[in-house]
Amino acid sequence: MSLTTGMNDLSALVVEPSTMQGRYITDQLSRLGVSRVRNASNAGEALRAMRDARPDVVISSLYLADMSGTELVRSMRDDAELAEVAFLLVSSETRMHVLDPVRQAGVCGILPKPFDDMQLKTALRATLDYLNQDSLEAETDIELDQLRVLIVDDSAYARRFIRRVLENLGIANFIEAANGKEALSVLGDGYVDLVVTDYNMPEMDGSELVKFIRTQSWQRSVPILMVTSESDEGRLAAVEDAGVSGICDKPFEPAIVKKILRKILAQA
Repeated sequence: MSLTTGMNDLSALVVEPSTMQGRYITDQLSRLGVSRVRNASNAGEALRAMRDARPDVVISSLYLADMSGTELVRSMRDDAELAEVAFLLVSSETRMHVLDPVRQAGVCGILPKPFDDMQLKTALRATLDYLNQDSLEAETDIELDQLRVLIVDDSAYARRFIRRVLENLGIANFIEAANGKEALSVLGDGYVDLVVTDYNMPEMDGSELVKFIRTQSWQRSVPILMVTSESDEGRLAAVEDAGVSGICDKPFEPAIVKKILRKILAQA
């Protein structure tokens, strides 16, 4: 993938069955300086276009003629050549059970339909943060490449996305677990410097994991960052009370993760 230092450098593929909506998105991108834009009307056409010339970011509708946007991003994540391409979803859908699988696939943002310039600019900035390296090394006395980070999420796609963002910040050593139960096994075997966990997982969820670490683990003081699509304020408040070090939404803006990590590492 080409180096993308700013929006003018981005190459985008817009996947939209409506010609009018596709033109609207292209015009919005142009106003923000993104001029290298191609269009596809369905997922099959999009995948062929990506393999012909890999874009930096795919901006896709949720409902396509041949598959959903969720299936499209999963197809990309399962393809070694396309796995690291950034993905933005554009949809008027608001139902959690429909959008959550997209969030779990590792996307840079979900835009409403229609969206405004500011919403698109925020999503593109998150995309650039995902694509580019911006190490925290100069901002902390900690040698980031020596940190051992445990990523806990039942979605392999989400773990890969989180790992990519953290690698861009200068972190290099990772251990992965698919749920809280696996994470406890890892924590029992060796020391880690940071835990990044999802909330909703089988076997043992993020809330139970946080409570166990803070009350029973020999690593009770390890910093814990929760990255989650959970929206229940009561549940999140309980997690905060249990001792989580920071919480951010999924999909998240890498800049927010960087800000939270800066605070967490300063206290470590």
